[in-house]
Amino acid sequence: MAESTVSRYLSLVPAAGVGSRFGAALPKQYVPIAGRCVLEHSLRRLLAAPQIFQVAVVLAPGDEWFERHIRLPENLAARLIALRCGGASRAESVANGLNALLAQGLAREGDKILVHDAARCCLPHEALQRLLAEAGEHPVGGILALPAADTLKRDNGSGCIAETVSRSGLWQAQTPQLFAAGLLQRALAAANLAEITDEASAIERLGLQPLLVQGDSRNLKLTWPADEQIARLLLQEEAG
Repeated sequence: MAESTVSRYLSLVPAAGVGSRFGAALPKQYVPIAGRCVLEHSLRRLLAAPQIFQVAVVLAPGDEWFERHIRLPENLAARLIALRCGGASRAESVANGLNALLAQGLAREGDKILVHDAARCCLPHEALQRLLAEAGEHPVGGILALPAADTLKRDNGSGCIAETVSRSGLWQAQTPQLFAAGLLQRALAAANLAEITDEASAIERLGLQPLLVQGDSRNLKLTWPADEQIARLLLQEEAG
C-alpha cells in the first residue's frame, strides 16, 4: 500500500539551551512553576491539541534533567519523542531536530512542523487553535505574533536615544511557528544559522512571506527572572 500523502501536524520543541539570562541554578526549562517544570507545561500545551500527531523535544546530548523532571501520563507520553541532538544555538537545535525527524522517517516533507519555544509555558489553547486554522492551509505557513504596542526607541550605541521608530506595521514574533517540514529544512540549510533568530526569518530569506496570526500576550517567553512570577500567576489563575 502506498504511503499516505496527507499532511500531519508535528511539533518540534528546542530545549537544549541553558537560559543564562534567567539566572537559575539549572536550565530554565526545568525550573519548577505551579507544580511542574517549565518544559512540561509547554509540552502539555502542545499535546493537548488533538490535531498534533507527535511532539519532538530536542535536548542537549548531555541533558541530565529530562527524565527526572518530565512526568507525563501514558496517553501523552506516547506521543512524545526525545531527540538528543541539540546544538549550540536555538536555530542549530531546530535544524538538527528537523533533520533527525526526516532522516528517521518520523516526519515527511509535506508534514506541517510547529516549532515552539520550550520557555513559552503559558501558550493559550485558543491561540494555538487559531494558528492551526489560519496558517495550516496557508501556502507558506505562518507564526503567532502581536502588533507592537509600545513606543520603540533606537539607541545610539552609547545608551542614549538616537531616534523614535514608528511601530506602524511592526509585530513581535511568538511561537509556535508553522511551516512544511521540507520547506523549513531547505530554508535552514540555505541560511547562516548564526543569523537566524526564528524560523520565519529563515523562510523570509527564500523570498517568501509567512502569515501573521494574532497571538496572545499571555504567551510570554521566560527570559528574565521576573518573568517567572508572571508565568506563575497565569498558571495559577488557569488552575483556579
